[in-house]
Amino acid sequence: MPVVTNAPSVSYSITVRLEVPAGAAVSRLTTAVEQAGGLVTALDVTASDNHRLRIDVTCAAHDGDHAQQIVDEMAAVDGVVLGKVSDRTFLMHLGGKISMDTKHPIRNRDDLSMIYTPGVARVCEAIAKNPEDATRLTVKRNSVAVITDGSAVLGLGNIGPKAALPVMEGKAALFKRFAGIDAWPLCLDTQDMEEIIAVCKAVAPGFAGINLEDISAPRCFEIEARLREALDIPVFHDDQHGTAIVVLAALYNALRVVGKDITGIRVVMSGAGAAGTAIMKLLLAAGVSHLVATDIGGVVRRDRVGMDPTLTWIADHTNPDNISGTVHEALVGADVFIGVSAPRLIDATDLQAMAADPIVFALANPEPEIDPAEAADHAAVVATGRSDFPNQINNVLAFPGVFRGLIDARTPQVTTDMLIAAAKALASVVGEDELNAAYIMPSVFHPELHDTVALAVQEAAGGRRDPVSQPGEV
Repeated sequence: MPVVTNAPSVSYSITVRLEVPAGAAVSRLTTAVEQAGGLVTALDVTASDNHRLRIDVTCAAHDGDHAQQIVDEMAAVDGVVLGKVSDRTFLMHLGGKISMDTKHPIRNRDDLSMIYTPGVARVCEAIAKNPEDATRLTVKRNSVAVITDGSAVLGLGNIGPKAALPVMEGKAALFKRFAGIDAWPLCLDTQDMEEIIAVCKAVAPGFAGINLEDISAPRCFEIEARLREALDIPVFHDDQHGTAIVVLAALYNALRVVGKDITGIRVVMSGAGAAGTAIMKLLLAAGVSHLVATDIGGVVRRDRVGMDPTLTWIADHTNPDNISGTVHEALVGADVFIGVSAPRLIDATDLQAMAADPIVFALANPEPEIDPAEAADHAAVVATGRSDFPNQINNVLAFPGVFRGLIDARTPQVTTDMLIAAAKALASVVGEDELNAAYIMPSVFHPELHDTVALAVQEAAGGRRDPVSQPGEV
């Protein structure tokens, strides 16, 4: 069964302004949309006279060409006059999605004198004497830099810094919405590793943490490692560790559903890039003892030739039986499949060869490694990276709370213990009375989610609280 890719999506939502004759034309419009495969989500009369109506029809399509087809079908209805067509997603991005605001009003000369000159000089002098005061007297205390070179944007590849900016803005908006953190997108017009490291070092004084985003492997590994060594603020590559946290949390709960222990399962992974490598390392640290990794070259094993240092590390720490072949051979008898690779990689035959009650995380986006509906016929638990299927595995479940915890703990480190603590906290949000095969991950809007993850990270960092000074304290 092929993956259903033509379901209408709000991400391709349009609003079409039309003038129509009064009477049956309205019902003919909705019929035209439905016959074209679209979904009407709103219909608003914006003006009327005795003979005609002006109507805004909002509907969802499955892609841009489909949206145009829907418009053409509505325009073909007898008596309809087509007006403006608005893409709601583009409208939401118009002028950007974030802005800067002040915490204090500037109403008069007194306010101006304290917020800016001459009063600001006293604060600058205090920080010059004690640089640690920058954390409590400036925006640094609650700010994260979201830094990318646009080389590995999810689902889009190497599209460069300008095209990556909408994604980074979205990331910043999520930081604010779910963790109250002020995040700033910095899209770098270089893909030179040394220049990226130098820029990150140069801007670090103004931030409490750095979130590396959408930087291609293997450069991302060295960039993160060297920045962690050089800086006194936490550095977190979300594509690696955010993904790993959410996958581990989903695995904890999937194992609760099928009644298996993490130390006794056999896991097969497809994909050994940034996300795949981070997932493997965290699973191993969490107790998985039998893990087999595969990539485009087949099973990663110790006697495979031509491996880079990352694959060599994987070969040395996984595949204890040193099996060979492809993902298909590796899946025989496996308890868990985790894919962060390519669409349509496996099928029902592969799932039937797995152990009883198999768990399938098919996370390739937008088209998973196996059709989720097909997988559900053979697997006990199925998760994807998509929002239109149950059990979405998405980094937004982790990174806001993780950074909130790191900032509040005032720690410069991001440790494996913190990542595991975050995963366990995320998994715990789904209570025993809620857990089932179709609900192993909480909603990102769960009221306790991000605070629970933040507190777990903070406690794993030693429980240190962010000191809050009293007003006027110097």
